[in-house]
Amino acid sequence: MIERIIAWSATKAVNQLYGGKIDPSSVVVQKTKPDFEGDFTVIIFSLVRFSKKSPETTGDELGSYLLEDISFISSYNVIKGFLNLTIRNEYWIEFLTDHFCLPDYGFIPVDENQPVVVEYSSPNTNKPLHLGHVRNNLIGWALSEILKANGKRVYRVNLVNDRGIHICKTMLAYKKWHPEEIPSFAGIKGDKFVGQLYVQYEQAAKKEREGLVAAGLTEEEAYRQSPLTREALELLNRWEEGETGVRELWHTMNQWVYEGFDQTYRRLGITFDKIYYESDTYLLGKELVNEGVEKGAFFKKDDGSVWVDLGANNMDEKLLLRSDGTSVYITQDLGTAQLRFDEFNPGQLLYVVGNEQIYHFDVLKVVLKMLGREWADRIVHVSYGMVELPQGKMKSREGTVVDADDLMDEMYQTAKKTTAALGKLDNPDDHEWQELFEMLGMGALKYFILKVDPRKNMLFNPEESIDFNGNTGPFIQYTHARIRSLLRKAAAKGFSGTDLKTDQPVELHPKEKEVLRLLNDFPGIVAEAGKNLSPAIIANYCYELAREYNQFYQEIPVLREKDQNKLVLRLALSSFTGDVLRRAMGLLGISVPEKM
Repeated sequence: MIERIIAWSATKAVNQLYGGKIDPSSVVVQKTKPDFEGDFTVIIFSLVRFSKKSPETTGDELGSYLLEDISFISSYNVIKGFLNLTIRNEYWIEFLTDHFCLPDYGFIPVDENQPVVVEYSSPNTNKPLHLGHVRNNLIGWALSEILKANGKRVYRVNLVNDRGIHICKTMLAYKKWHPEEIPSFAGIKGDKFVGQLYVQYEQAAKKEREGLVAAGLTEEEAYRQSPLTREALELLNRWEEGETGVRELWHTMNQWVYEGFDQTYRRLGITFDKIYYESDTYLLGKELVNEGVEKGAFFKKDDGSVWVDLGANNMDEKLLLRSDGTSVYITQDLGTAQLRFDEFNPGQLLYVVGNEQIYHFDVLKVVLKMLGREWADRIVHVSYGMVELPQGKMKSREGTVVDADDLMDEMYQTAKKTTAALGKLDNPDDHEWQELFEMLGMGALKYFILKVDPRKNMLFNPEESIDFNGNTGPFIQYTHARIRSLLRKAAAKGFSGTDLKTDQPVELHPKEKEVLRLLNDFPGIVAEAGKNLSPAIIANYCYELAREYNQFYQEIPVLREKDQNKLVLRLALSSFTGDVLRRAMGLLGISVPEKM
C-alpha cells in the first residue's frame, strides 16, 4: 500500500531530520482532496512537536526528504499543514502491468499452522432460520473467506441447539395436537412445520398463564403451575433419562428440521466443515467443572450445585452445574471450547454470536483461565447487532419473525420486478433470466446486510437493497456485467488488455489514476478486513471501486479512443477492475454476472 510506504518514509524523516521516534501508524496519510494538486496527503500538524518549526517549513523539509527517499514520488506541494504528494505516472502504469493478470492478487497463500475455527449459525431445532440467522450466517461465511484470503486455514463449524425445554415444547405440541401429521403430507418444509408447533405451544401456554394470573396467581406462580409447562418439563426429564419413545420422536422431528435447514443453507450458499450437536456435547463440560472443584477454583453449595466466584474480575457468581447435576449453557461451552482446542489447536476460536451474549463470552474466557487454559485468550466473540424491519422487531414466540426462505423468495421477486421496471426483460420465464434474478436477489440481500459494521444494529429494507443505483449489491453486479460486456465488444474488434506494454508512454487521466489507486489499495483492504473482522470493509470498498469505475467509464472513451496505446491500457484497467470486483464480492459470498 502506498500510504504505508509513505508513512514508513515519514517516520525515517522525523528521526533523521529532527531526532524524533514515532510509530508509522501515527503518521496520517490520506487521499488528496480534489481541490488540491496531488494524490496523497501527509498531515503535518502532529509532527511539528519534533521539528519545532512551522507546519509549512516542516512540510517542505519532509517533502524534500520523501522526494529523495521514494522513487515513485514526482513532486510535492505544501498548503498550511498539509503535504500533498504526486505519484509518478510511470508507477501507476507499471503497477497495472505487473498485477492486472495475477489470478490471486490481494490474497495470501494459506498457512496450515494454527488454523482459525469459526463458529456460526448455531440454530435451535424448534424454529426455521429467520432474518437474524441470515445475518449470523452471512457474517460467519464472509469472515471465513476473508481470513482465508489473509492466509489462514479456516474451519467452519456449527453447533446445533437440538435439546432443551424449547425442543420439548414442540414435541409436546405435536403429541397433543398433530400426532398423525408429517411435513411432507402437510406440504411444508420440516423446519417450518416444527416452528409452527412451537408458536402454537407458546400461544396456548400464554393463554393458560393469563387465566391463572386472572385467578390471583403471580406471573412466576402461573408459569410454574401451568399444566403445559409441567408437561413440557416432564417430557424434558424423560428425554434426559433416555426414554426410548421420547428419544425416537425427538430424533424424527429433528430430522425434519435438518432437512429444512439444509435447503435454506444451500440457497444461502452456506456450508460447514463440521457440525456439532448439543445433545452430543452438553455433558462435556462436566469434567472440567469437576476439575475446577478439585482445584478449588469452583465451589459447591449446600444443595450440591457448583458455582464460580468471579468477583475478582468484577463479575457475579456464576452457576456451572445445577443441584440435580445437569449442565447449563456455560458448562457446555466450556466443554466444546476444550474439544475444539484439542481437535484443531486453533490460533483463534471465533464465535459469531449476537451482542446480547457479550457477558457470556467474557465469563467463558475467565472461567477457562481459572482452569489453567491459557489458550482462552484465543477466543474471540464476534458480536453483531440486531436486524430490524421497518415495522419493528421480530419475536419468535409470537411468530412475527421474517422467515429466511420467505425473505429469499421476496428478494427474487423484487429483483424480477426491478429488472422489468428498467425495461430489461424480453423473456422473464427464460432459465437464464431466472438465474439472474436469483443472483441479483441474493446479492442484494447479502450486500445490504454485510455492508453494515457487524457490531451495529441495522434496519433491513428489501426494496432499498435492490436499487440499481447507490450502495447496493446490484449496482456492483451491474458494474461487473458492464465491464464484461465492454471486454467482449473489444475482443470482437480484435483488442485485448493483455496487449498492454510499458514501453509506450501514456499520460493518465485523473479518473484512471483514481481507479488504479483503489486497485492498489485492495491487498491492504483485505488485510484490514481480516484484522478488524469486518466484512463491511470489503463491501464498502467494492462500492467505492464500482462507483469510481463508472465515473471513469462515463467520462473517458474506451472503444472510441483513437490512440491504440490508451485503448489497450483502458481495457487492461477495466479487466483488472472486473477481476477485483469479482474476487472481493466473492469474499462476501456474492456472485457477479457476466451480462445483464
